[in-house]
Amino acid sequence: MFDLIPFGKRREDAFGQLVKSFNDMFDEDWFTPFKGWGLSFKTDIRETDQAYLVEAELPGFQKDDIEINYAAPYLTIKAIRKEESKVENTDQQIVRRERHFGEYVRRFYVQDIDDSNITATLKDGVLKLEVPKQANSGARRIQIRDDRDM
Repeated sequence: MFDLIPFGKRREDAFGQLVKSFNDMFDEDWFTPFKGWGLSFKTDIRETDQAYLVEAELPGFQKDDIEINYAAPYLTIKAIRKEESKVENTDQQIVRRERHFGEYVRRFYVQDIDDSNITATLKDGVLKLEVPKQANSGARRIQIRDDRDM
């Protein structure tokens, strides 16, 4: 926001450089080292009459890297990306690494599902889950009696 300069005032002055340096400092992701555990991923959830449909973006993951668990009432999707420690050229030092490694975890609160029939597919970096709902457990409406009936 501070980088916007009105038309005709594009000269580089000391204050402009100071503001630019200040903005550049906050553009850095300083918390990246602390995010190693519990990184997240984007997920869409839709509901039909019979099931919940979950789509999670997990590009670059293989099916062996993904773990799906249901421990009532939480459905957990965990993908683990391992860092490769292979170094081919020791003359080049990494100045900045923007690829994250670690556990990517999402946990969803779902009740009344048929956990034995959950299905999952992984195609083109998108994990799709179909989480069937449990048959109606016989919920019924309770009638309220009038005081005269007592």
